Amino acid sequence: MTKQTELNRAATDIHRDLVGLCKKGDRVAQYRLYKLYSQAMYNICLRMVSDQDEAHDLLQESFIKAFSKLRSFRGDCTFGVWLKRIVINQCISYLRKRPPFLIGMDENQVADIPDEPVEDSEISPELIHESIRDLPARARVIFNLFCLEGYRHKEIAEMLGITESTSKTQYHRARLMIQQKIKEKLYEKQTGILY
Repeated sequence: MTKQTELNRAATDIHRDLVGLCKKGDRVAQYRLYKLYSQAMYNICLRMVSDQDEAHDLLQESFIKAFSKLRSFRGDCTFGVWLKRIVINQCISYLRKRPPFLIGMDENQVADIPDEPVEDSEISPELIHESIRDLPARARVIFNLFCLEGYRHKEIAEMLGITESTSKTQYHRARLMIQQKIKEKLYEKQTGILY
């Protein structure tokens, strides 16, 4: 057995023990589990809703829901995977209540972007995150679920109640909008002229 396998097994066992204690109502174990996962789950919330206050609220609601449903966690997957699904479902449920989420992008929102090469060194992670954050809500969710969370379009379609084709189209348009936003920001930075 490799050292990494042993470390992974030890980490899984630690979490299993914490989950077991949480199922018994141990508040210290709940706090430790929260501390282990809260930052990663907050990042998911923030990517999905694009607002810090809303992301904090959704994070808290997700943990409350997770702890209240902990008895249903059977260990078929890791606790992190199970919790991530709860977080994503909470975010989607929240966004569905907001009318702009129901509206998809139309063709006019994506301008023709010339295929001019952009130096990778000019593109910062902050610029990418800002461009993703500026997407319309549904496109942002689909982009995050597919590109960052690793869901397939079929799964996304089921989660959002849309067709697989719609998911693929929204993802493609989101990518184009991100490229457009990055080129605009780089143009502004290089020339000092607002795009």
